[in-house]
Parts: sequence; structure tokens; C-alpha cells
Amino acid sequence: MGSDSKVLINPAGTEKIYERLQFSQAVRAQNMVWVSGQVGIDETGKAAESIEAQARAAFSNLSHVLEEAGTGLEDIVELVTYHTSMKGIGKFLKVKAEFIPSDFPAWTAVGVTELVMPELLCEIRATAVIGGGRPQA
Repeated sequence: MGSDSKVLINPAGTEKIYERLQFSQAVRAQNMVWVSGQVGIDETGKAAESIEAQARAAFSNLSHVLEEAGTGLEDIVELVTYHTSMKGIGKFLKVKAEFIPSDFPAWTAVGVTELVMPELLCEIRATAVIGGGRPQA
């Protein structure tokens, strides 16, 4: 990949999303990765029922997209989450801690009236710097 190349990241199984909804799961340019909003649905397209289950699935999806881009959760520098109810933020935080237990990125939580599917409770968007989360020598 050239230093100025833009690479679209669409892991296997997300091709229909790319074609139908016209967006990439992530875009990588140099050592930066911008990940589109990840939600709590499984490979069948069904949303989990609880905020914990949706958050866990969304973080798993986020991790998968980052791995496809050549990085991981440890390299996230900014996290933006969208919530249809802020009442579940404590439960969301517990799940977030399972995936990002330390070296926390910048984070903004936004309350919204709805997401792309009515059954969705949260969505997670991230920006990562490849190699940014590795300990400094």
C-alpha cells in the first residue's frame, strides 16, 4: 500500500452492506483507520435483545473490522457511541471494560432517538492509529 493510498475495509460477509447501503466498514489511510458505526447484530442480521448483548456484539464486530484493517482495539484513539437510552450506560460501560480494560481512548457518548434499525440500542464508531496502543520503549 502506497503512503497516500486509501483502502476500503470490508471483511468477508459484509459485501451486501457495502453494496446495498453504500458504505465501507472502515477506511484505512496510511496508519489511520476510521471505522463505521458497528451495531449489535449477528451474522444473520438479528439484533440481540439486551443492551449488554448488543454492546458485546458491537464491540466484537468492531474488533473484527479493526483486525481486518491490520490493527486492534488497543490502537483506538477515539470512540463515539450512540445510545437510544442513556439509562443503560452503566451496563454498556461494564461491557466496554471487557474489551478496553485500560489505556482508555477519548470517548463521547451521544443519546439519540433512534438508530438505523428500530430494535438497536447502541452503535459504536471508532478511529484508530495503527501501532498507537503499543507500549512506548
